[in-house]
Amino acid sequence: MSSKKLNLLAQNSCSKENKKVLLNCHIIIKENKPIDITVTSASNIELYKGLKLHYTSDIIPLKAKTRPMDKNTIITQFSKTASTPFAFKTLEIELDHNIFIPKLSTLNDLRRTILNMVEQYAITTMKRRASHIQATKKLDNSSSINTNMKKTKLSLLLNILHKDFDYTQIHDIENVYIPLKYFSMKDYQEILHILDDRFHVYIYMPTIIKSNYKNLLSSNIENTLNNYHIKGFVISNICNIKLLKNLFVDLNKTSFELITNYTFNVYNTNTIKELKHLGISRYTISPELNREMIHHLCGCNDLPNELIVYGRTPLLNMNYCLLGETDKCYPTCKQRCITSNTYYLKDRLHMHFRILPDNIQTVTTIFNSKITSIYPKEFNIDYARIDILDETIEEINEIIHRVHNNQRFEGKHYTNGNLNRDI
Repeated sequence: MSSKKLNLLAQNSCSKENKKVLLNCHIIIKENKPIDITVTSASNIELYKGLKLHYTSDIIPLKAKTRPMDKNTIITQFSKTASTPFAFKTLEIELDHNIFIPKLSTLNDLRRTILNMVEQYAITTMKRRASHIQATKKLDNSSSINTNMKKTKLSLLLNILHKDFDYTQIHDIENVYIPLKYFSMKDYQEILHILDDRFHVYIYMPTIIKSNYKNLLSSNIENTLNNYHIKGFVISNICNIKLLKNLFVDLNKTSFELITNYTFNVYNTNTIKELKHLGISRYTISPELNREMIHHLCGCNDLPNELIVYGRTPLLNMNYCLLGETDKCYPTCKQRCITSNTYYLKDRLHMHFRILPDNIQTVTTIFNSKITSIYPKEFNIDYARIDILDETIEEINEIIHRVHNNQRFEGKHYTNGNLNRDI
């Protein structure tokens, strides 16, 4: 969890690192003519090798009456690139004698303008190359692309189980994901049996597993597997694979499905192939991806996929209890985490971010202030996942109904995530 040697290495790296994209700049400043700037690459970085930008400003220098511009001043102003990823290796200046520029800030504006042009050049080049690579891959892998729309099934994550909810009223879903801790609590056995009788039940593993959870899993797993028809596990990090497979060997169990959670950050088909090699049954598409990248992943047939189409996205899982203000439980704690109260963080814009504490280990999850809601049938997915936090049974059924009918929720409380953003 902590290494003094690695921390020191990281600090030294950050303090010394000053890697810049090097540029050549040629500036022409002539009397009664617009200032002319040409920038080319002085770097070996492939992205910038073809760089050659020309900019003619609307600034026209005049004849100086008292204080003419000198080359050193121009070099000084153009060298102020510390806050950018660029630096000028050479600054070649053609300057007429006895020239006046009204404001010194004009040079700063010119520097910012030309560096913004370089940045936009890099972004445009990256997008063009990415599109070309993706198009080439689609042609190369055309035999493995599924063009037929799949029949999407529904999965339901219940982040919180409520003793006063009638879960027999939930309809039209295939799978239900239940957090691990509830399988060790006798008060929830009736609810678990209701859900077990009606749906495929998966144990939802926590994102962070400390010693308390390892002990909980080891001591309760055999009893849980004997009392419930557990279909599989939703795992949140790669360590869970070894942890569970060791348990399966000890229990002579081999038939469980392993579903990787959104925390595996599946971004490309290479990751999917590696997950298949590791014995994964299904993967969850990262909520950070945009529309184009999700479509690309959905074309891969190596593993069934799942997409979160409704729910508050977890923004942070932290090894700290905000309510108890500690990273471990202590005897005098007021145990706010086991009350029915709900807690939020409020930011400077008065947005409320839901806090979900864990009462077994001091881990806190902070959720987005807005609820992600997207059209599920826009994508060729095997499973659509609905994440439930504070919704009632009636609201859960309304969400299920909308997902089945390819509808999303609209309004200021909802978002479509990163679908329309550049990644």
